[in-house]
Amino acid sequence: MDRHTAAKHSTLISVWVNLFLSIAQVAIGLLARSQALVADGIHSLSDLVSDFVVIAANRQSRLAPDANHPYGHYRFETAASLLLGLLMLGVAAGIGWTAVTRLLDPVSIPVVHASAMWAAALALLAKELLFRYMLRVGKRVDSKMLIANAWHARSDAASSLVVLVGIVANLLGFPMGDPIASLIVAAMVARMGGQIGWSAMSDLMDHAAADEEISAIEHAVASVSGVRGFHDLRTRTVGDFVLVDVHIEVDESLTVRDGHQIAESVQRRIKTIPKVLDVMTHVDPVSVGRH
Repeated sequence: MDRHTAAKHSTLISVWVNLFLSIAQVAIGLLARSQALVADGIHSLSDLVSDFVVIAANRQSRLAPDANHPYGHYRFETAASLLLGLLMLGVAAGIGWTAVTRLLDPVSIPVVHASAMWAAALALLAKELLFRYMLRVGKRVDSKMLIANAWHARSDAASSLVVLVGIVANLLGFPMGDPIASLIVAAMVARMGGQIGWSAMSDLMDHAAADEEISAIEHAVASVSGVRGFHDLRTRTVGDFVLVDVHIEVDESLTVRDGHQIAESVQRRIKTIPKVLDVMTHVDPVSVGRH
């Protein structure tokens, strides 16, 4: 299964899980008078929206390079991750505001029905299983977008755990446990949204490749016969891939053809690294004495 097929398949599973959970949590939360469960249902609804964003980005990123996007459309995935982060921050703000309003008027906090506890427990189990499945798929196909969406599901599982604790506290005679749980959920969602959004922003600003990838590139360049040295190695991320620029040093006595062939060998060697999308080389002639 290729990365795009895996992304589509896993995301569709997430859509159905979140659709069921969002409807069940909001409906039971309203009937059971649990603000925390309703907040968790809204969180699940935001996941449903994010799943559609992932599906759209996955489809768009598969488009072939064109005149306006000569390096392809891979950054649509990064843009989708940024949108996911912003969406989570917006959801957190709404949940947090509602929780603070309720805490400022503790008399209005009702005692929740026991059905809310069972609904929260079911949501916790479903979200944790969904997280483990999506993370495994994301790592297998090496997709930042899928991994980000998986951790989004993990934040949901953590929030469902907090909701469950808050509901149990409410049932045991501590009414404020429910809105406090809702407020904690808001903080957790905001933290995860900020991390995902910042990571995406970093990639959109041409963040360098990971250290292990840079080391692999350096080793690939140095291993090519005829390369006397190299400098000005620069990398930048494009979605889940890497673009590379490097200046290679060759013997100044070589012909232009020989220097060009060495440069092509460097490009081919670097492109054997899985994440490398394209390589730009510049040939610098150097004397043997300088080397």
